[in-house]
Amino acid sequence: MNDNRNMILAIVLSALVLIGWSMLSDRYMPTSGPQTQEVVEGEVVAVPQPQADPAPDSPAELREVAQVIADTDRVAIDTPELNGSINLTGARIDDLVLIKHREGLSDETPPIRLLTPAGAKQSYFAQFGWSGDGIETPGPTTKWTADKSRLVPGEPVTLSWSNGTGQTFKLIVAIDNGFLFTVDQRVENRGTGAVAVQPYALASRAEAGTEKSFWTIHLGPVGVFNDAANYDIDWEGLEEAGPNGETFDSTGGWVGFTDKYWLTALIPADGERVTASLKQNKRTGAFQADYAGQKQIVAAGRQVTTEARLFAGAKEKRWLDAYEDQGIQMLSKSIDWGWFEWFMRPIFDLLRYLFKATGNFGVAIIILTVIVRGLLFPLANKQFRSMAGMRRIQPKLKALQERYKDDKPRLQQEMLKLYQTEKINPAAGCLPVLLQIPIFYALYKTLMVSVEMRHQPFALWLQDLSAPDPLTPVNLFGLLDFTPPSFLAIGVLPILLGISMWLQFKLNPAPMDPVQKQVFGIMPWVLMVIMAPFAAGLQLYWVTSNILTIAQQKWLYHKYDVEHAGDTIIEAKAKK
Repeated sequence: MNDNRNMILAIVLSALVLIGWSMLSDRYMPTSGPQTQEVVEGEVVAVPQPQADPAPDSPAELREVAQVIADTDRVAIDTPELNGSINLTGARIDDLVLIKHREGLSDETPPIRLLTPAGAKQSYFAQFGWSGDGIETPGPTTKWTADKSRLVPGEPVTLSWSNGTGQTFKLIVAIDNGFLFTVDQRVENRGTGAVAVQPYALASRAEAGTEKSFWTIHLGPVGVFNDAANYDIDWEGLEEAGPNGETFDSTGGWVGFTDKYWLTALIPADGERVTASLKQNKRTGAFQADYAGQKQIVAAGRQVTTEARLFAGAKEKRWLDAYEDQGIQMLSKSIDWGWFEWFMRPIFDLLRYLFKATGNFGVAIIILTVIVRGLLFPLANKQFRSMAGMRRIQPKLKALQERYKDDKPRLQQEMLKLYQTEKINPAAGCLPVLLQIPIFYALYKTLMVSVEMRHQPFALWLQDLSAPDPLTPVNLFGLLDFTPPSFLAIGVLPILLGISMWLQFKLNPAPMDPVQKQVFGIMPWVLMVIMAPFAAGLQLYWVTSNILTIAQQKWLYHKYDVEHAGDTIIEAKAKK
């Protein structure tokens, strides 16, 4: 009766997994990237972006942005990583594209647009300024003058504006070869008396990001305050908060908005005391990240300068680490590393090194898998030795089951004695599996959050290992003109994963419990369905690991069988 009940429970749970996974995974564990390709008539083609929700740099949007840009005076931005311009009206950094990162797989697709001027759809910009007591300060409509027409690395541009009462405000803007702007906010007082000013910086975003936070990754409003990263606030939280949003008093740190791959962060000078906030304008719906520095008194004939920085670009770890070395606190925390950060960073660095050495992300994953299997070899040696022993004593275990089928406690005692006599540890196979869990999770998170892995190809039809495998037999590998639903779109790699896991289970000793045997029988096919929506790079790791495990199992089983046969002959001769 208990076995029947357990069997029914196992079948029901498996059905729930198969039916409900596609819905749950989209919300709680989405794939590492959208499907950027599909197979049509046997050929891999790019998936068009939905027109109902165009990306910021879609052609229709670019025309509107181009019109806004054409209507304003600007300073061009030209670096190895960024193109764009600074609007001299308001001194806003509001036109920025990432020239090395494209919307799609093809180089013909537009570059990612990060910042967009006000007056265009999905506007998103950064601005630096001052508030003052009793004096006029520059605002969003102020017309600034520039001493250069082009901002390039190593050649700062100075923006100037005078209020007519003796105060001149200057923004000295510099940029490096990466994604970091340095802005010196300077006030020169040529008036007759002292003035009080307070520097600030803000980032305004008209709409929430299309990608939402979930339990493994934080997206949206983010900041580091007093040496601690804050992932507790999301878009919905700001919508529900009051007009002042969330406020933080901090020494140093930074505040901004993060997407999965991109970041805009306002960074005060290291050690400066600021009041930072994250909020939503209830009238316009726009979101704002900002900070205000300390009030400063500028005596007549004197000047004060406050340094600020702006990170606006891709969350490439090499740049984030370099900027941390330059004193920006915990900027790499803009990547939500998660629970296994201590383990993820070395895995990521190793994978990036292998990628750089081989030039192919898929090959790097395969080499990483070989390295992991090599490190676990001593444990696998013990695991497979125990499994080989379990296979040898299967007839004895079955005999015990028949003899004590009505006496479960006695059966357990006799089985334990048999394990001790044969020097077998049935639990020896658990440790290698447990040790691979953080490795697997680290690779999953790396594929999910690292822009370095975005749109990286392997071979043949696998042109984006951060997206699911697009080649599925459900539509005869693209020969049938329909796109199957996500829970049926099982690619070649997930199928290979299921088959390789089934072969691996077949090599293992069969479980004595019939319920366990049935569960292990359907588990490979359940995992095949579960893993189908995940990144192809993750599937490649698992398939490679399974193939290496099968080869290792067969070789070690043969080796231990030969050793056992030799030991048996020696023992027999000794008895004679």
